[in-house]
Amino acid sequence: MINRVTLARGFARGGLLRDILWAILLGLSASVGNSRPFIPPDDSTVLAEVPPGTRHAELAARQVAAKRLDVALPLAQLYIRQARSTGDLRYLGYAEAVLAPWIGRSAPGAAATSADALVLHATVLQSRHEFLRALNVLEQARALRPDDPQAWLTSATVLRVLGRYEQSMAACEQVAVRADSVVAALCKPSAYAAIAQISSQGMPAEERAWRDSELGEMAVRLGRDDEAERWLRDGLRSSPADFYIRASYADLLLRNGRAQEALTLLKGQDALEPLLLRIAIAQKVLRHPGLQQSAARLAAAFAAEAQRGEGIHRREEARFLLDVQNDPRAALTAAQENWKVQHECDDVLVLVRAAHAAGVPQAAAPAAAFVREHGMQDVRIAALMGVRS
Repeated sequence: MINRVTLARGFARGGLLRDILWAILLGLSASVGNSRPFIPPDDSTVLAEVPPGTRHAELAARQVAAKRLDVALPLAQLYIRQARSTGDLRYLGYAEAVLAPWIGRSAPGAAATSADALVLHATVLQSRHEFLRALNVLEQARALRPDDPQAWLTSATVLRVLGRYEQSMAACEQVAVRADSVVAALCKPSAYAAIAQISSQGMPAEERAWRDSELGEMAVRLGRDDEAERWLRDGLRSSPADFYIRASYADLLLRNGRAQEALTLLKGQDALEPLLLRIAIAQKVLRHPGLQQSAARLAAAFAAEAQRGEGIHRREEARFLLDVQNDPRAALTAAQENWKVQHECDDVLVLVRAAHAAGVPQAAAPAAAFVREHGMQDVRIAALMGVRS
């Protein structure tokens, strides 16, 4: 799944971009992990594909971060940002290591627990789909600082992913009295027309991209694909590196039979597994010669996740098995495992599609019941369930 916790963008306080710039100036743009060394069998073995411009933080910098919160926070934020922009989950481990002295997990006599560090730790957990743990950590952060809008905003986001909409709305109400009107409106979320009327004048580029992506997703659910495309295109102009918006735009193009345009949109983006999935789907539609290689890379990536006991990309795996590998039974298993963790519109869609493709439509009953119970409004779901039921 592609997940984006809005508060990691720093909109509630507006300090993220400043802190990231400060950290970059110190040369703290990446780190090395503390794990047992792996000795490759020969010089031709590829250990990792490192994004251009990535540098390693010096040990001295990490030692300073263990003693100075004003260094630890922007460094952890930078790692989280790097994980999002590259899809490399190792950066989440680097962030967690930097935060460890500040979240009550270090030895006695170490630094006091920081509410800011706890919120960032919750963001790391959310990115790993450890949603319940994230909520527990956010509760600890609010115990230290009850009026923290960032902690409430993250809670609202995580609760929404879990399908706990009433609790999510309650958290958004707390955001509304603690953050600016744009953040509060996007948290709820408000009506499509109301958010569309929010002026983007003077908005930072990332905040503008966030607003546009939310509007794009709303338009998709309303069946207004032309408007959705405009919002998503505007969002990418504001934030070209936002792979979340790029994936949403690619899905829109694929759903409307525009596979070649999707490939063009995703050119050079194959290092990120969620985007590689969309590339493979487009390649299959176009009978592109690169499909075999893309499919092999995705299969290896999902196998590696399974070997590590992770299920972070279950939704993507289900789509891969269904739309690329033509294996609906395996796709249904992956979609059911994904449904145990998250309950967003795309989770409903992949479960219903896989269940019907596998010839066991009753397997999608939990998703159908959830849609009815919560009154989910999405023209894609309505069309699928209307045709299949």
